[in-house]
Amino acid sequence: MAAPALGRCCSGAAGLRGGLRRAPLPAPRPLHERAPRSRSSAGLLAAQCERGLFQEVFPGQGAEEQLAALLEPGRPPVTAYCGFDPTADSLHVGHLPAVAALLHFQRAGHNVVAVVGGATARLGDPSGRLRAREPVAAGRVRAHARALRLCLWRLFENHRRLLWAPGPGGPGLGRAEVLDNARWLGRQPLLGFLCGAGGRLRMGTLLSRQGCRERLRSAEGMSLAEFVYPALQAYDFLHLHRRRGCRVQLGGADQMGNIMSGYELVTKMTGTDVFGITVPLITSTTGDKLGKTAGNAVWLNRDKTSPFELYQFFVRQQDDIVEKYLKLFTFLPLEEIAHIMEMHAKEPEKWGPQKRLAAEVTKLVHGTEGLESAKRCTRALYYSSVEALEAMSDQELQELFKQAPSAELILEPGMSVLDLCRKANAIQDGPSGYQKITDGGVSVNGIRVTNPETVLILGQHILKNGVSLLRVGKKNYYIIKWLQL
Repeated sequence: MAAPALGRCCSGAAGLRGGLRRAPLPAPRPLHERAPRSRSSAGLLAAQCERGLFQEVFPGQGAEEQLAALLEPGRPPVTAYCGFDPTADSLHVGHLPAVAALLHFQRAGHNVVAVVGGATARLGDPSGRLRAREPVAAGRVRAHARALRLCLWRLFENHRRLLWAPGPGGPGLGRAEVLDNARWLGRQPLLGFLCGAGGRLRMGTLLSRQGCRERLRSAEGMSLAEFVYPALQAYDFLHLHRRRGCRVQLGGADQMGNIMSGYELVTKMTGTDVFGITVPLITSTTGDKLGKTAGNAVWLNRDKTSPFELYQFFVRQQDDIVEKYLKLFTFLPLEEIAHIMEMHAKEPEKWGPQKRLAAEVTKLVHGTEGLESAKRCTRALYYSSVEALEAMSDQELQELFKQAPSAELILEPGMSVLDLCRKANAIQDGPSGYQKITDGGVSVNGIRVTNPETVLILGQHILKNGVSLLRVGKKNYYIIKWLQL
């Protein structure tokens, strides 16, 4: 009987128990332990170590120097890859360090591959998890994978168009690809995989990982599907090494175990030296990893997190973290970041680093149009700018005032603010609603109105775009769209 394809064997896996002795592998080495080098002679590895973007390199014990030499300016381009499992239909801020790492490789003239895990997502990465992920239907995974590919391409294109400027005599921008591992894992026969790659991976190494040991000791245990996840991710590295000459795998700090598996498989099957680099995890103020599981994700797709919300997320960052984020999330030279922080020390009330951080990240994620949208919404909401409000599109109004009711009205001769509030069901009928206005509790387009009988005026109460923004109290907004003006 022909062996089933791996893409079709993701259900009904049994739990595992027990343990084997670990086959020795070289230990990763924190990059901050390397000897400092002058900035003028720093290659990619040293430069990103200085930014804090590259955290650990694998294997350690001398291989770091070999990797640094491989990435030195003037050497032939290297191919690096990073994987992104489509557990949702959008990337989020927690993915940005890995994306930035790919882009820094590309800026140094190297080739990069972003791999969407259309196959591996059906199993679920057990790294750092106390229990198995909920099963996701194959069709939903495919839809998520399509959305992630579009998101990644948007990031690559925005970087190329808006944030990349080649220096004189410097390397050109390396090639970027976005692939889906369902293309090769979905066609890989199960027996062929087990007899080939499976025969080179050691059970002792897989079972010795801390996350694996903890899961095996838990009441729920660990499914076979989750257990083989590192083997499939390792096969991604092998496939990309064979087809793209890939020598470097990038991943979050919680991916070191999977990176070690990939190193083991590629070196044993090809004899080639390959490497892994980890990037920092982004956490909330409470120390939780940002992401879908923790329920605190700030998404990179506009239909889930608007440009305004993304912009404000970074504007609100505290002084003790903003310099780190400027180094991780932007491509500003370190000298410029140092200058921004010096100016901030003199004028902290201007929030200069936060605004620059927010602008750079929003431009990368949503382009120039998204950044302008974010700034327009900021002026309209926080500075009561009528000009910004007039320039806002329907989409921006809905994004900015997500919970606000909307109403379509026809302007009648002599229509007053009191009439407007009642037709929009914004105040109660009778004396209490009237009193709400006289007490100053109502504003139209950011202008407080205290006379209920004030007649609505085009250009003041009704903007050029045919919209009025009515606010009752501090937080109750109503969007009024005027018809037949």
